[in-house]
Amino acid sequence: MADLFQHIKRLTGKAIGDFQLIEDGDRIAAGVSGGKDSYTLLQVLEALRRKAPVRFDLIAVNVDSGFSGYRKELIEQYLQEHRFPYRMASADCDRIIKEKRRPGSSYCAFCARLRRGILYTQATELDCNKVALGHHLDDFIETLLLNQFYAGTLAAMSPKLLADNGKQTVIRPLVYVEESDITEYSSVANYPIVCCACPVAGDEDQQRQRMKQLIKQLSGEIPQIRNSMISALGNVHPRHLLDQQLQKRG
Repeated sequence: MADLFQHIKRLTGKAIGDFQLIEDGDRIAAGVSGGKDSYTLLQVLEALRRKAPVRFDLIAVNVDSGFSGYRKELIEQYLQEHRFPYRMASADCDRIIKEKRRPGSSYCAFCARLRRGILYTQATELDCNKVALGHHLDDFIETLLLNQFYAGTLAAMSPKLLADNGKQTVIRPLVYVEESDITEYSSVANYPIVCCACPVAGDEDQQRQRMKQLIKQLSGEIPQIRNSMISALGNVHPRHLLDQQLQKRG
């Protein structure tokens, strides 16, 4: 299993180098939700930090959305046992969503915006200039397909972009790491996995699950489909697209 961790670490290091995700003097707030992805992100970044040619600080930040049954104490215990600097933050997302969400709009999208806002606020208070999120390769290509199929846009995620508050830079160092590798590693890493306890968990995730299944089915015929799709995101030919603004500029 050490080989698998080294594989994940190597791909993470490659992404950091390719997109200049981490620079000397950075102070990084790593979002830790209690899921396999964020635990793996934290562990890999810490391993890289210890041997990196540049100096950077790493602080784990957990956001408790306030849903009943969320076992944040398990996350805090893990962070304490492994001696990670950390911050635990809380919010009453359920109440805010019920009061402020527009009829027909996505509960999950509204909740995600609230949690990101809290995470950015914590990063500001901790004097962090970057926020690291645990989105992996599969998240990128699933988002690409979701936007194409349901939103009519050609967009995915970015490994590096300015946060909505205009202060921090959001980085996604696991962009080259497949979810299956994270799942396999986390199965033996003894992470205390904590469910988000969201009252609508699973109800609004059907579209993403369909994309997961589609990619899984196609991978039987095209084994390299994930790598091909992530490569396509970095190999764009604007002249061969239908964006009218691009056509005017061209």
